[in-house]
Amino acid sequence: MQQESMTAAPATVPIEVATLTAKGQVTIPKAVRDALGLRKGDQLSWELEDGSVRVRALAPLDLTYLQGLDASLQEWSSPTDEEAFRDL
Repeated sequence: MQQESMTAAPATVPIEVATLTAKGQVTIPKAVRDALGLRKGDQLSWELEDGSVRVRALAPLDLTYLQGLDASLQEWSSPTDEEAFRDL
């Protein structure tokens, strides 16, 4: 299931620059955090394409939905099913 971004950033946000730390961390510039409404604990996805990266804010996961989905998929996890799908 693909998650949608929280909000679209306004086109008026200027280009921002951040520096990669020795630990591989980057601080998201305040103007970008504010434009996207990002807060502590929010999740971001990183998509690589042709030498560029697109970072997207992810909507929070619906734990109840995921638990229901997991429960509905349990019917496909019998040893017989595992054997049938092993070579796919």
